Amino acid sequence: MKYRKFGKTGLEVSALGFGCMRFPMQKKGEKNVIDRKRAIGMIRQSIDNGVNYMDTAYPYHDGESEGLLGEALLDGYREKVYIADKCPVWLIKKEEDFDTYLEEQLERLQVEYIDFYLLHGLDRQRMEEIVKKYDLIKHMEKAKAAGKIRHIGFSFHDGLEVFKDIIDYYEGWEFCQIQYNYVDVEYQAGVEGLRYAADKGLGVVIMEPLRGGRLADVAPHLADAFPKEKTPVEWALDFLWDQPEVSLLLSGMSDEKQVADNLKYAAFSSVGMLSEEEREIYPKAKKIFDTMALVRCTRCGYCMPCPSGIDIPGIFAVYNSTAVSGDEKAKKAYAELETKADACVKCLRCEKACPQHIGISTLMAELTETFA
Repeated sequence: MKYRKFGKTGLEVSALGFGCMRFPMQKKGEKNVIDRKRAIGMIRQSIDNGVNYMDTAYPYHDGESEGLLGEALLDGYREKVYIADKCPVWLIKKEEDFDTYLEEQLERLQVEYIDFYLLHGLDRQRMEEIVKKYDLIKHMEKAKAAGKIRHIGFSFHDGLEVFKDIIDYYEGWEFCQIQYNYVDVEYQAGVEGLRYAADKGLGVVIMEPLRGGRLADVAPHLADAFPKEKTPVEWALDFLWDQPEVSLLLSGMSDEKQVADNLKYAAFSSVGMLSEEEREIYPKAKKIFDTMALVRCTRCGYCMPCPSGIDIPGIFAVYNSTAVSGDEKAKKAYAELETKADACVKCLRCEKACPQHIGISTLMAELTETFA
């Protein structure tokens, strides 16, 4: 495993971090639940091979992620890693809620402290109406002084100027987490935000390096943009590791092969690992991707469950496939979905939760017409 300096914290983190939001699943009665044995094995496999950064959050896997991570870190594994967890900002309705959720998270994780604690999914609205209103920065500082958290940061989903405003609002930020990949270089914080944060001394954690898997299982004409000596996944990850401002990237791994492959890729990672000719490939690949992307869904699942029973990420995946597979194949896949887009009642719950700010209810109407 290769390690990198984590901003001004003085710590070193593994180039690869484990994102605990896409564990393998299994059927239990009528429900899909985490395959706990496999997930724990994957976490420990990664730690045994040098991964020292575990990222979870209060809502991941319907609230089950933190508890599973805590279980996986028993038997001496806690001492080998840093835990990153996030305050569910959108659930804060009064100042005391901050401490209530933090205590619950510590209990779920079975730990006395969290190494890296983030305000989750900040945008302008959450910053103004929750973080400032309930003085969450002060509560973060008190929790740090009490030894319950070690380092203060935030994750982000909004535009570049909002990102800079949040960074400049508080001098005590030690790290941040942004969505970034070779497609999203000018989306949300983007490459300019990455460099802005790094210049301020923040460690920068990258989420969605594969855009929810869409840069892994790619269409043939996108795959053809890259030389064949590396997989599309490796090319996507190397784009990030090549950049000195990137502290680490998170991968939400769903099976043992993904863990093994990513560990192998990380072992060859380094700043400046790409040639100028290789760097010139990525803008061309982005152009190809942009021409076939219909919806910016990363399949994070924040929109789920839908009260009407719609598999929102699944429907968007089918819709996006129309640009690649052709209408007939997509229509067949759509017909096999149990609940169609016309079941949407425009409750807007999903839109409030979507970190990509997708107009889901409007798109559901469009999809209904498209697949009619």
